[in-house]
Amino acid sequence: MYSVTRPFIAALALVAPLALHSAAAQEAPTPRAPYFSTLQPSAGLRPSGGAQPSEEAEFPDQQIYYNVRFDKLELKPRGGRIGYEWDMEAWVGDDYNKLFFKSEGFNNGGAARRGENGKINRWENAEFQVLYSRMISYFWDLQVGVRHSAWPKPSRTYAVFGVEGFAPGFFEVDAQAFLSNKGEVSGRINAFYDLLITNRLILQPRFDINAYAQDIPELSVGAGFSEMELSARLRYEFSREFAPYIGVSWERKLGGTAAIAKREDEPVSRVFFLAGLRLQW
Repeated sequence: MYSVTRPFIAALALVAPLALHSAAAQEAPTPRAPYFSTLQPSAGLRPSGGAQPSEEAEFPDQQIYYNVRFDKLELKPRGGRIGYEWDMEAWVGDDYNKLFFKSEGFNNGGAARRGENGKINRWENAEFQVLYSRMISYFWDLQVGVRHSAWPKPSRTYAVFGVEGFAPGFFEVDAQAFLSNKGEVSGRINAFYDLLITNRLILQPRFDINAYAQDIPELSVGAGFSEMELSARLRYEFSREFAPYIGVSWERKLGGTAAIAKREDEPVSRVFFLAGLRLQW
C-alpha cells in the first residue's frame, strides 16, 4: 500500500501548482487595448463602386471610400413663414487623401433684403466648396480649396484654408479661413458633439461663429466677430443613414455687424424651433 500511494502523492504535489497557476490565469481579466488603438479612420464607410475591401489587400489604407452626410436638412418656421436650411458634405478618397464637396445655405421663406436688381431676395446665404483634404494626424485633416458664395449678393469666390477633425473630448470641429477675390479676409468655426442618451436617441449641441478682418458694407458686416449661433438637435436614429430630429436655434449678430443690423432695422437676434432629417450614406 505504501509503495503505491507514495508515487501518487508525489505526482499530485507536482501537478497541483501547475493547475492552480492555469486557473488563476484564466480568471485574470484580459488587458484591454487602448480605446484610440481600436479606431479605424475608414470604419463604417463604403468603398467606391460598392465593392467590399479585400482582407488580402496589400495596402488596405489605400482602399477608396466615399461618404455623403447631411448634418442639417431642416425646416425653420418663424413669424408665419417657413424657412429651410441645409449643411452637407461629401467626400471620396482613401485614409490619407480625399476630395471634399461641402455646401450650406438658408432661405428664410419670407422677408429679405432687396437685391442689386431691386427684387426681394429670400436667400440669406448659399455656398459651395471643393476641397483637397490630407490627413496630418490620426484625428485631423488639413484642407485647401475654393469656395463660391452665391448669396448674399454680390457673390464672391474665396480661397479656403482649414482643418477638420476631432478636438479633445471628441468634439467634431471644422475651422476655415477665407480670402475673397476682392482681398477680404474672413473665417468661421463650427463645432458639435454627439451626446448619447440611448443607443438611438442622441442630443447634438452645436456652436457656430463667423469673423471678418475688415468692414464689408455691401455685405452688411463689420470687422471682428460678426455672428454666432447656438443650437441643439435631438435625433432618433432608426439607422445610421436615417435620423429625424427636432431642435432649437439661437442666432445673434455681434459687434459692428449688430450695429449695422440695427441701422437697417433688422433683428439682431433670432430664435428658431426646427425639425429636420440627418441623412448619411
